[in-house]
Amino acid sequence: ESGGFTDFLTFRRMITPVIIQILFWLGVVGIVSGSFVVMGQEDGAAPGILLLIFGPIVWRVYAELLILFFRMNETLTDIRNNTRRQ
Repeated sequence: ESGGFTDFLTFRRMITPVIIQILFWLGVVGIVSGSFVVMGQEDGAAPGILLLIFGPIVWRVYAELLILFFRMNETLTDIRNNTRRQ
């Protein structure tokens, strides 16, 4: 079996899921701060509250859909490795 660094260099280990998680949290901070900016505007209380509630949920679903592709790849790789051993 190959090591962790070798897997990284040969693209067997993906770093994109970690990047997606970092971008998710940065997005949540942006959505929350943006919702407070919207709430501070005239007639912005209701849209700001809706953004505060639903913005992070929608952002989370989007991030999960992106990570799903990488998890499917990892699962298929595990299946391939297990069938080769038999």
